[in-house]
Amino acid sequence: MSRKLGRPTDQRMHMLRNQVSEFLWFGRLETTLDRAKEVRRIAEKLVTLGVRSYEDVVTTTKTKTNAKGEKVAVEFKNDGTKKLCARRQLMSFLRDLQELQGDKEKKAAFKERTRDIKHPLVEKVFNEYAPKYAARAAELGQGGGYTRIIRIGARRGDAAEMVIVEMI
Repeated sequence: MSRKLGRPTDQRMHMLRNQVSEFLWFGRLETTLDRAKEVRRIAEKLVTLGVRSYEDVVTTTKTKTNAKGEKVAVEFKNDGTKKLCARRQLMSFLRDLQELQGDKEKKAAFKERTRDIKHPLVEKVFNEYAPKYAARAAELGQGGGYTRIIRIGARRGDAAEMVIVEMI
């Protein structure tokens, strides 16, 4: 049974969408215990979705005509059906966070690095979290358990139990 967190359904779902998106982007989040348990529940499901489908890639070859009029075979990698479905589910729930330019990174280098990335958070789930946790699952023989909750004490003011949720 899910917690209501003292908010109407629409506000609660927007808050959880924001917190899960920030959590997956940064890898850690400081919040109250009840919110952390809900964020963990949703984030683990989304990461599991990525782990189960990240390898589903279809390679296709198309012939294109180059500037000299020669026909050249070009290879494309597309998502398979499982990965496409998982990508759409992730995109429907997560907020679209944008990649930030580094402090000493030049604008041209930033544009080159982010040229093909339309949804950076979804790409992070498929390219970073999924391979890492798939290897962990193969090594340990278990799935899930991607997050941990560390209690840090009571918040001043209302004495709410504060915790840090982080990716393992």
